Amino acid sequence: MFDNFKVPEHLFPSDPRFGCGPSVIPVSHLESLAKTGVKLMGTSHRQSAVKNLVGEVITGLKTYFKVPDDYAVVLGNGGATLLFDMIGLGVVEKSSAHFTCGEFSNKWYLAHKNIPWLEPKEFASPFGKGITPKAEAGFDMICCTLNETSTGVQIDSLPTVDANTILAVDATSGGGQVPCDVSKTDIFFFSPQKVFGSEGGLWIAIMSPKAVNRALKIEADSKRYLPHIMSWKQAIENSSKNQTYNTPAIATIYLLNEQIKVLNSVGYDKVIAGAKEKAKLLYGWANEKSYLTPYIQEEKYRSIAVATIDVDEKYKVDDLLTVLRKQKVIQDIDGYRKLGRNQFRISMFHNITLENLDKLTKVLSMAIELA
Repeated sequence: MFDNFKVPEHLFPSDPRFGCGPSVIPVSHLESLAKTGVKLMGTSHRQSAVKNLVGEVITGLKTYFKVPDDYAVVLGNGGATLLFDMIGLGVVEKSSAHFTCGEFSNKWYLAHKNIPWLEPKEFASPFGKGITPKAEAGFDMICCTLNETSTGVQIDSLPTVDANTILAVDATSGGGQVPCDVSKTDIFFFSPQKVFGSEGGLWIAIMSPKAVNRALKIEADSKRYLPHIMSWKQAIENSSKNQTYNTPAIATIYLLNEQIKVLNSVGYDKVIAGAKEKAKLLYGWANEKSYLTPYIQEEKYRSIAVATIDVDEKYKVDDLLTVLRKQKVIQDIDGYRKLGRNQFRISMFHNITLENLDKLTKVLSMAIELA
């Protein structure tokens, strides 16, 4: 159907990457990393060159998110998925409530469900539907996902929890451009391969004093199993010294720091405003075309980081994307594999420009309408 389609040169985006992870890393950031030469890569993470870099990351995140002075910014290796287990093992006392609406929020619930001494409960919304987390009674942690990468759902609000309850928010694919007052959370965590324009393999947790105290108390007082690599005490203490517990990927931290500089130069509110403009473009396009439908029906739950758009079944998305990838024009806008839908899933992360998204919509419309 699309074999003879050729993208006009004037519609070529300046960057073909529109995927929802890993992130678009600006070439200028890679060039900047290369210029560090022998001064950074291959240096011990206990030495000042790396410690200064980690310190910049922590300070930059505190500035960007307006983190309260008594909160801790904690870094470690392994990515946000590791934190699903680490939070369950080391911060939940007995029971966690999980508000799920897709693959990754459900994955967090299953991680806690597999810990024998915990009693988690899932409050699930069908895939494609939004969800509003609540402060359910009888749980010492409320778990919610700021932006569900698999479905393109973002939550519309945060619950208010009491002094004995931890509010934990997985912000991996939305943190940085989906609005969230970090001071209303106890654990706000993400890995940097989305909005923060870096590679994976690192996790960042912004923790309230309540969350820090809970983690340290559990580790000190209980006899429960906690792998040393998942020690909150080690992670918190090392981060307070601008270090990670074990050897990190320095390139990942460097690229993260470069992106934090960019985001701070723009400002949190303007980053969010830019994301809303991109969402307006994509969802407006989907509503305008008869062969497209926004997957998330309720507007208040539509993500401004990840747009999911269903396509009429007579136009096979996989076939179209194969043609576009061969032409090296557009890549990685496939729907999430486990959903099994004929769908585009398009990133609106900060490094993807409005101009390129506009060209993307024009290319996709032309291909479908000429088919």
